[in-house]
Amino acid sequence: MGKFFRYCLMAAAAFCCMSACKKQSLETTYSSQEDRIDSFIESLSSQDPAPRIVHNGGSNRIVLTEGSGEELAKGGTVSFYYAGYIFSGSAPSASNLFITNREETATESGWTLTSPDYGILTVTLDDDSSLVEGLRKGLAGVRGGEICYIVFSGKYGFGDKIIGNIPANSALIYQIWVESLTND
Repeated sequence: MGKFFRYCLMAAAAFCCMSACKKQSLETTYSSQEDRIDSFIESLSSQDPAPRIVHNGGSNRIVLTEGSGEELAKGGTVSFYYAGYIFSGSAPSASNLFITNREETATESGWTLTSPDYGILTVTLDDDSSLVEGLRKGLAGVRGGEICYIVFSGKYGFGDKIIGNIPANSALIYQIWVESLTND
């Protein structure tokens, strides 16, 4: 019984050590992604005019074209077109596109789909939204007519899930074209 107990204790210790190493590795991955996001944002500050940057709980919104009217608040509804890309450290490129509901973007990227759905997406901004956390946080405060990038680490994306051709723990960047919003 003593040898078996020691074996179980050593196995449990090894498991805890492996779990801690995996968690540390994941935190290192996210930290590295966030450093690349910060570098990308910093590189945009030299543009004339420099885009407005909004940081919101791990999500970063880079406003390329200012919108007008009221800002989207929690519980508000927003209608928009989008293009989602795996973030590689620079501006989105066709090779990293994984989803879009914007026909122009699909055409420019050479996408040919059997049954494309280029309908506008309308969602309510709340905690139960079907959007990934980074996108949901990034949309908070957008205005009608705004065009922006929303970029975030894998921590606020799909996490450890592999979704289609998106590797687990991938940093993501979305380009968003806000059509309209209401805060009822």
